[in-house]
Amino acid sequence: MVTHHIAKDYQDALEKLSEGTYRILAGGTDLMVRNRRLSETPVPFASDVLYIHNLDELRYVSEEKGHLAIGALTSYEDLLHDERVPTVLRDCLRILASPAIRKMGTLAGNIGNASPAGDSLVVLRLLDAQCVLESKDSTRTIPYKEVVTGPGKTVIGKREIIKEIRLPEASFDKTVFWKVGGRKADAISKVAFGGAVKFSDENVADFRLSLGAVAPKTLRDEDVERGVKGKTKTEMKDSAEEIVAAYAPLVRPISDQRSNAAYRKEVALNMIRQFITSL
Repeated sequence: MVTHHIAKDYQDALEKLSEGTYRILAGGTDLMVRNRRLSETPVPFASDVLYIHNLDELRYVSEEKGHLAIGALTSYEDLLHDERVPTVLRDCLRILASPAIRKMGTLAGNIGNASPAGDSLVVLRLLDAQCVLESKDSTRTIPYKEVVTGPGKTVIGKREIIKEIRLPEASFDKTVFWKVGGRKADAISKVAFGGAVKFSDENVADFRLSLGAVAPKTLRDEDVERGVKGKTKTEMKDSAEEIVAAYAPLVRPISDQRSNAAYRKEVALNMIRQFITSL
């Protein structure tokens, strides 16, 4: 028999997690998609469920030394209207899902879901986000890039909860978030792209690219990025095709009901090319 427990507060949630294996449920915006049932049909859970949506302790945005701290239950909608949140993340959230889902959905939920097509994950990878994972007995902070290991797979322990997402301080001269989908918003991306660049005089001081829905997890290659840093803006633009060629073997999408692999790859490489040549 499945047990349903509504956490009284954050400590109660940690206590319950220490006692058994629970599926954590907050906004639940992906629940019906995963279970493939009619909207009127009760969802058949395979494990005990811990409901945490009422935990206001996990709803916050605060500026800390060296980073912006975002509580795990802070909604997309709240982040969208908070000017402390990096522009590129707000650009992503503006076209992410529907208004109703933005009221319920969270960055932590996107991380826990671990979909290769998660739009916000593209930005978290771009910004070198970190995740604070907590259990009753321990707390650890690890880079987001180490949290998601594959489609639907993470290193989050059975006794752990995502408490907070941290975005390190960073400044860029240009950032973009682009997505290609069946609609501009309220559609799962066929391809998602995040780009960021900073110049020092005419030289590239920082260069980052991140892509979603083109690999088993969010794609970013820091070796390629290091090869771009130090170039002048002209040299970078002149080497656009070389940079695109370096990403080509890394872009390994699949064909599914939303799109086919060949289309996804061509679009992804075109996005990289367009970002570089538009600088």
